[in-house]
Amino acid sequence: MNVTSADGTTITFDRRGSGAPVILVGGAFNDRTTVAGLGEVLSADFTTIAYDRRGRGDSGDAAEYAFEREIEDIAALIEHAGGSASVFGHSSGAVLALEAAAAGLPIEKVVAYEPPYATPEHARADVLDEVKAQLAAGDRDAAVATFLRVAGTPAEMVEGMKQAPVWGWFTALAHTLPYDLTICGPGARVREDHLAKISIPALVIGGGASPEELQAGARVAAEAVPGARHETLEGQDHGVLQYPETLKPLLTDFLK
Repeated sequence: MNVTSADGTTITFDRRGSGAPVILVGGAFNDRTTVAGLGEVLSADFTTIAYDRRGRGDSGDAAEYAFEREIEDIAALIEHAGGSASVFGHSSGAVLALEAAAAGLPIEKVVAYEPPYATPEHARADVLDEVKAQLAAGDRDAAVATFLRVAGTPAEMVEGMKQAPVWGWFTALAHTLPYDLTICGPGARVREDHLAKISIPALVIGGGASPEELQAGARVAAEAVPGARHETLEGQDHGVLQYPETLKPLLTDFLK
């Protein structure tokens, strides 16, 4: 299924289940297939909408990127869903979900799983221009490696990934990495002035098995959103979308 965003871009999505609508927003290296499992798990209680963010999968794109266009994409999906919906976001998709709520979209509740905000103890370099230059030079491998490095992936692990099938998936989506870096902002610092505008129920989740810097990012996000609830999902890390059933109790309780 498709909707048309405000700038004319086609956004493709899959709709499952019945009940109150929940829009699922993936992060870097994600398309609608990576949130499909969560959509299926939640579909017994909710209408889930898993979509290809612009530039990914079957969705279209625009000549120039601005993260406001991605907020408009969510707005188009909410309109399709009936005029209001809850939103779940993972990683940079969690930042996008929070920014959509801060922008005043008709969102009922927002859930953010490990928005990758940096803290003073875990500062993060701003590599947007570097990744753009690597992509402009046609070096998708270097762009992916740079992004993974700033995300905290050890160099030896990156080298191992290059020999695995997943590397082809990463490089195929490399052109969208500037989108995720733009959404997170310079140095991935939390935009406290934006998050302070959120006036709807918010749940921020960190994985108990995640590195401390990701858990810290979840905590600072929860502190910045007025009245937000913070939870730790024990035993899970940033790869939680591979185990969507572990999210079901927490999300069902909050979203209902």
